[in-house]
Amino acid sequence: MARMTLDTFTSRVGEALGPRLVTLVLYGSGAREPSADPAALNTLLLVTDGSDFLGPVATVIKDWSAAGHPPPIIMTEREWRQSADAFPIEYEDIREAHRILAGRDPWKGITVRREHVRRQLEHELMGKLVHLRQAYVADWNRPKRLAEVVRRTRAGFLTMLRAVLRLAGRTPPAASPALVRDAGALIGFAPDGLTEPVAYLEAVTRTAEYVNRMERNPS
Repeated sequence: MARMTLDTFTSRVGEALGPRLVTLVLYGSGAREPSADPAALNTLLLVTDGSDFLGPVATVIKDWSAAGHPPPIIMTEREWRQSADAFPIEYEDIREAHRILAGRDPWKGITVRREHVRRQLEHELMGKLVHLRQAYVADWNRPKRLAEVVRRTRAGFLTMLRAVLRLAGRTPPAASPALVRDAGALIGFAPDGLTEPVAYLEAVTRTAEYVNRMERNPS
């Protein structure tokens, strides 16, 4: 199938949903750093409240996914406005780097509380650390498998590093190398060699410890 462009996807989503479309947003690295990588085109689709929106847009999303793009996150407008406390890291990350493709600004009236971000960070970092240690023990003598674990989980860790910098009152750099450098200097891990399994595990460990200290010493 021919590669579906973002403009084509936007147009077809609008045609399929009509007035049920509230907002279509491009977010993440695709909005932060223009890239030809299809996997970088992450989108958020907000629709009017109700349950009759999946059928009309299903074919469009199927074609979008078949062209190599990730399917959009789909929420109703009410769900979006009531879930900032459930997904505060994701909300702040989308807010920081997004481009509205269709519809209206979804951020009016949305507030993300610092404590919700810290609590989610603590939960996700400790979960990541536990699972990493399990994988490392299971594949300790299989470097290719460990490298794949790092590759598969690194993007999520970078999202967490951006959240940590924001909690510390700093602006996360757009470029990944600068982000890792600034986070490493703040948290206390070596930014060089973060793709190497042992260094990566150490960085996750120190980041989890840093966030735990934030609870004891809130700013």
